Amino acid sequence: HSCWSHVWRLGLLFLVSFLGIMLLYEVPSVVFFMFLNTLTPKFYVALTGTSSLISGLILIFEWWYFRKYGTSFIEQVSVSHLRPLLGGVDNNSSNNSNSSNGDSDSNRQSVSECKVWRNPLNLFRGAEYNRYTWVTGREPLTYYDMNLSAQDHQTFFTCDSDHLRPADAIMQKAWRERNPQARISAAHEALEINECATAYILLAEEEATTIAEAEKLFKQALKAGDGCYRRSQQLQHHGSQYEAQHRRDTNVLVYIKRRLAMCARRLGRTREAVKMMRDLMKEFPLLSMFNIHENLLEALLELQAYADVQAVLAKYDDISLPKSATICYTAALLKARAVSDKFSPEAASRRGLSTAEMNAVEAIHRAVEFNPHVPKYLLEMKSLILPPEHILKRGDSEAIAYAFFHLAHWKRVEGALNLLHCTWEGTFHEVSVYPKKELPFFILFTAGLCSFTAMLALLTHQFPELMGVFAKAFLSTLFAPLNFVMEKVESILPSSLWHQLTRI
Repeated sequence: HSCWSHVWRLGLLFLVSFLGIMLLYEVPSVVFFMFLNTLTPKFYVALTGTSSLISGLILIFEWWYFRKYGTSFIEQVSVSHLRPLLGGVDNNSSNNSNSSNGDSDSNRQSVSECKVWRNPLNLFRGAEYNRYTWVTGREPLTYYDMNLSAQDHQTFFTCDSDHLRPADAIMQKAWRERNPQARISAAHEALEINECATAYILLAEEEATTIAEAEKLFKQALKAGDGCYRRSQQLQHHGSQYEAQHRRDTNVLVYIKRRLAMCARRLGRTREAVKMMRDLMKEFPLLSMFNIHENLLEALLELQAYADVQAVLAKYDDISLPKSATICYTAALLKARAVSDKFSPEAASRRGLSTAEMNAVEAIHRAVEFNPHVPKYLLEMKSLILPPEHILKRGDSEAIAYAFFHLAHWKRVEGALNLLHCTWEGTFHEVSVYPKKELPFFILFTAGLCSFTAMLALLTHQFPELMGVFAKAFLSTLFAPLNFVMEKVESILPSSLWHQLTRI
């Protein structure tokens, strides 16, 4: 809104300046209309045809840009470049600077929900993702997804002092390598120098072809990572360099233990995986960035330990923490479990919903409002694919990642999918559009402008004389207020003053 207000101000300024020039230089209306009378029909044909061509080219470019990047080029330029030049103020920054702590937390909450996050249930590249490549010959992960993972690896597994240790220096280059074989070769080279925990991590993730092999490599990584963690823990207060090393070693240790728990879950040792996750959350309670609680919820649902699931939800389903599809839909599943086995839409319509049924329906409403893409995957209206390594909160990718592991848990609860289907179809099936892409205003405007100018060009080509008359009449009507203002100014101002102004 601020940007458009500035545009209107500029337009008004231009109009006032134009009027001032017209007044100062005393451009007579007779000269203007004489110019119009000299224009031939060919001029109007060429003018409308050229306008139609230009607007059509702009429309084609805008549509191509929208299909590729999901936004309007004109809108992006106006917001990103013109708005700062015009002095536009970022509403978010002003709100944050003037808000209370509670408002700031809610702003961070809303921002953090709609962003790209690491998928806490992502698969193993070598043992799981690559199987898809072996069978189909296609890549299961996008370049964008793998690029984000490379950035995560450099953030969590490297630090500024790596150049002091030869093995870590090699791994620092390995995480930046785009070629998988080059990364694996670099990891083997680092292990020839020293027992390097991050080298074992890379091999476990990308070279191991089975979960058992990955688990074996992660156990070797745990032995090396635990030693580095204990040494850096003793030196962390000796300077910023040692503090950075300890932070990196902590991230490495937590990552290894989390992936070991996921290996145990994949190999059927679910109770062992639950214990490992609980111990890890107790040992590092502040490292919530790995979202270990979502791994724990999935494992507890596999054990059908619903009371434990409720206890975890009570801790993490809080207003101050970022929501997720796992949190919202697991809460809905627990509420639905209490009533779904006896739920009947016909009976509910006759007698009304009971308190427990109302709670279940409200929980499903809350979940679907958070991510409306999930029901189609849980109800198997859309086919599942392998989950990505990164997800967009409240987006389709998060729905895929959730349903890939949790569909079996919903099927296990009798009637839960039926209750979800009835609630979703009756309330959200038609109205849920988030995050549907709507055509930007400038594409619609350009399409209308192109159609209008094309129609004018066609009419001008077919009826040049008649359209010339219409054009002259339109311009005369358009400049009639200007002529009226000029006449009034001439009559009001003294002749001597008007003479001096025209001379200036």
